[in-house]
Amino acid sequence: MNYDFETLNKKRAGNSAKWDVGQNELPMTIADMDFKTAPEIIQALQDKISMGLFGYEEIPDEYRKAVADWYEAEHHVRPQEDWMIFATGVVPSISSAVRRLTSLGDNVLVQAPVYNIFYNSIVNNGRHVVSNDLVYDQATHQYSIDFDDLEKKMSDPLTNMMILCNPHNPVGKIWTVDELTKIAALALKYDVKLFSDEIHGDVTFNEKGYNPVFGLEEKYLKNVIVAVSPSKTFNVAALHASTVIVPDANLRAQVSRGLNSEELAEPNLVAIPGTIAAYTKGHEWLQQLKQKVLENRKLVLDFLAENIPDIKWVQGDATYLLWFDVSKITKNVDELTDFIRKDTGLIVTPGDVYGGDGQHFIRMNIASPTEMIQDGLNRLQKGINDYK
Repeated sequence: MNYDFETLNKKRAGNSAKWDVGQNELPMTIADMDFKTAPEIIQALQDKISMGLFGYEEIPDEYRKAVADWYEAEHHVRPQEDWMIFATGVVPSISSAVRRLTSLGDNVLVQAPVYNIFYNSIVNNGRHVVSNDLVYDQATHQYSIDFDDLEKKMSDPLTNMMILCNPHNPVGKIWTVDELTKIAALALKYDVKLFSDEIHGDVTFNEKGYNPVFGLEEKYLKNVIVAVSPSKTFNVAALHASTVIVPDANLRAQVSRGLNSEELAEPNLVAIPGTIAAYTKGHEWLQQLKQKVLENRKLVLDFLAENIPDIKWVQGDATYLLWFDVSKITKNVDELTDFIRKDTGLIVTPGDVYGGDGQHFIRMNIASPTEMIQDGLNRLQKGINDYK
């Protein structure tokens, strides 16, 4: 079946956080896709609603099997079904784990520049952000981990959790098994809980895909918590469905107690059928989505090389979010993005919201029909030229 990735809904569906913008504005920001989700998921939701029964729900074995089968088929690692806990989202799960597994005033470690909502989960719960900043190579436009700095910050007695982004948003980096093993080994050595957000793990463009942390050697899994979700893969964030995977039984009990005591473990009426449909019938849709994103990426990079060569892409093999070095154009990324929005209506995300060296970067969402991508590029070119 050929899926439609070219129809752009210009009506801007009501209540869309991404499209709550001005009439002539074009958002290439929030990590929602501008594609309809897979028709198999839509049908599953329609079937559920047509039943007319919306009472309390439990998590069926079919759900856990669908998650395990998906990861075995797509990522060649099968999590055990008894490791799984349903949760209403990855971010709520992170916040719950911060509250349950750390104490007020503790340090929670991140790797900036990183998904900005991590900071909210830490600071809003009375903990302190500590960052093992990723190291940017200006010559190769690549990031790496400073493991000496990571160990120094993990060894601090007040550092009791690390939130890992795997693959990394916004830089699009797929961490290798060796890198993940080093991180997990340090977490084990210093008794730091390692929470790995793997929500972007399905949208990858290298040959082997990404490496789930729960697939590491068993000896490294005692402190590991992994959260996955179909939301980024299938554009179903409003299902409010995620799976928290915790290999160690004692840690799993603590995480489960936190999720349940905070009422974060009960599904809404479409979360279960939507997830099952995604993970059992969404393989071909995902393959076609990835091909479309690759085509969009080529369109963007070819355009920039010809028309705005001062913008440099930080090469990454994951996500439909592109991370661009704009340090040759501006020293003030907020000023630049504000100017482009006022001048052209194009909205891209200033990188400083992600911390670290983000003040030299912008993030662009390219999960949209060709028509919208080309429109965005034309606006970007005008905005940059006018800014200069």
